[in-house]
Amino acid sequence: MTIHKEGRALLFWMMIILVALNYLLYYFLPDQRLLINLSLIISVVLYLIILQFFRNPIFPLPDEKGVVYAPADGKVVVIEEAFEGEYLKENRKQVSIFMSPINVHVNRSPMKGEVEYFQYHPGKYLVAWHPKSSTENERTSMVIKDALGTKIMVRQVAGALAKRIKWYVKPGSQLEQGQEFGFIKFGSRVDMYLPLDAEILCTIDQVTKGARTPIARLSGF
Repeated sequence: MTIHKEGRALLFWMMIILVALNYLLYYFLPDQRLLINLSLIISVVLYLIILQFFRNPIFPLPDEKGVVYAPADGKVVVIEEAFEGEYLKENRKQVSIFMSPINVHVNRSPMKGEVEYFQYHPGKYLVAWHPKSSTENERTSMVIKDALGTKIMVRQVAGALAKRIKWYVKPGSQLEQGQEFGFIKFGSRVDMYLPLDAEILCTIDQVTKGARTPIARLSGF
């Protein structure tokens, strides 16, 4: 387990501020033991909550042709047929994973392939489970094409608390299965648009682990 690079500066300055605040409280109000102890407990709990949010687990990445893995930790909240009108322009099987603030928020490539399309969209900050969050919230859209020409779209969607999406890819980037491609801070969701003939391997409300939970099997494998 490591700390993700997106959280290192925040955690450093947060530690400095909390230590300084508790020191000042102890220095100016030395007789207020209850207040000092309460402040210390709240500071430790708050820091641990933010620390766990930026954890980045280390594990062997998958390498399984034809299997689409979860792009994020979270819970499956949508499995349905939907029209993808931004780039693919066709009906697809949509699988959406909701990421709560307590989940690991690293986003990973569900399959090996080349980034054919990538676009960032500014937008609103509706709650991540809102039906219109996929089309109206701040988001990114990425299309990955594998060696056989199969394409899937992966969409990072910011939630009400997640107001900063990070990505580390561009058109032409080569991704290994399970490779990190982005990060969303403080609660969000990830949508996948899969071919209609893909076999769905997950169920509604299933808990997922990024690059460890199979989501679908592509036709022909």
